[in-house]
Amino acid sequence: MSSSTAQPTLIRNGRIITACDDYVADVLMSHGLIHTIGHNIEVGPDVAVVDATGLYVLPGGVDTHVHMENVIGPTITCDSFASGTRAAAFGGTTTVVDFALQTATDSVLGAIARAQRSAEPQVSVDYSFHVIVTHVDDQVLKDVHYAMQHEGVTSFKMFMAYPGVMMADDAAIFRMLRQVGAEGGMVALHAENGTVIDLLIKEALEAGHTSPRYHAMTRPAIMEGEATHRGIRLAELAQAPIYFVHVSSNEALKHVVTARAEGIPVFAETCPHYLLFDDSVYNTDDFEIAKYVMTPPLRKPDDQKHLWRALRYDDLQVIATDHCPFCMKEGHLGYRMQKMRGKDDFSLIPNGAPGIETRMVSLFDIGVMQGKLSLNRFVELIATTPAKLFGLFPKKGTIAVGSDADVVLFDPKATQTIRAKDLHSNCDYTLLEGRELRGRVEKVFLRGNLIVDGARWLGREGMGKFVPRGEVRAF
Repeated sequence: MSSSTAQPTLIRNGRIITACDDYVADVLMSHGLIHTIGHNIEVGPDVAVVDATGLYVLPGGVDTHVHMENVIGPTITCDSFASGTRAAAFGGTTTVVDFALQTATDSVLGAIARAQRSAEPQVSVDYSFHVIVTHVDDQVLKDVHYAMQHEGVTSFKMFMAYPGVMMADDAAIFRMLRQVGAEGGMVALHAENGTVIDLLIKEALEAGHTSPRYHAMTRPAIMEGEATHRGIRLAELAQAPIYFVHVSSNEALKHVVTARAEGIPVFAETCPHYLLFDDSVYNTDDFEIAKYVMTPPLRKPDDQKHLWRALRYDDLQVIATDHCPFCMKEGHLGYRMQKMRGKDDFSLIPNGAPGIETRMVSLFDIGVMQGKLSLNRFVELIATTPAKLFGLFPKKGTIAVGSDADVVLFDPKATQTIRAKDLHSNCDYTLLEGRELRGRVEKVFLRGNLIVDGARWLGREGMGKFVPRGEVRAF
């Protein structure tokens, strides 16, 4: 069912929470959009009515950092666009921004076209792409300009890590920052000192250290901090905004805080796993901890305290998942070369963890219910600001007349125990296995279409739409 043929629906008597509002009202959705917000709205028999008494009415989540069908060396993330976006929907996320990888043999435009061919028939929520730019020359910059003007792609990711694979040098990053910033877009940066980290990995392996915990030990926070500082200075010289993905440590965060205090347009995200777990999980040589091998690795409890403070005071603006799932059991659903690839060499473990389905409820539990975040700030972090930063607002990220009717009905009083077998990702584990969380997604509407109703899946592959994006709207 397309947005134009979705049955008009009235959500009655729910508590509407946006980044700045908190009130009880009715919401009428029609033709894929939010048509009316008011009290005691009268409708005819052709309108479906949903009683939302006692429920929160939230804007659909916007997750601007996910990896579906992303090729990593000899393997691929285990979520297809179909399974990953279904999992997103069950978690209350209705818009995702994935990645299109520029390879050595094709262009920025080729990367976008290839990613869209794969995604379009499968996605069940709305989507867009950042382009991962691995090399820069005059033609690449022309293609970037074209992508921003004609393809609706206005953000580009670059890596300061993974030399020889994805890493771009400082001059390439600077050239991209200067052009993309001048045209109203954003460069997102993975900030770690890749060449030093590669040396530390080589030395660890030569010393016979092969277990997964050495992944964390060879990616020290100081190298995240150094690269973050360098990226900020490149952006300052380019007079461009910059966005740092998956900030995990105070070593990186302190440079973001300082730059923002100086008025430099620096933005940054963190991820739920950095708020839920710390580096104590690495205190064993058991291969089971490969499930916690993500980049950057988990940090110290003190780093978590600084991340929470930054989230409260807007030094961090977004909580995205970096959903990058690989199976622990080799051959699960036919996926090969997954986490077990590194059983004898930690450097071969594909980096990443699942999380797209549990973002909203886990952050509600550890953030809102524990008094670390207000309800408004919660919505701002998971929906509104990511939509603003990446050119999706006000179409996405809020509940307002004329916005897309992407709406989540959320029960704040329910509790649930998280089990991998109950989730909808292809991944065979969750970092939250057995954890009881407060809050539950009850219903999810995508452009007015009811796609999740409790445990029932009512969406379908291919119903998600590519969303062309505009300029940065956050400063």
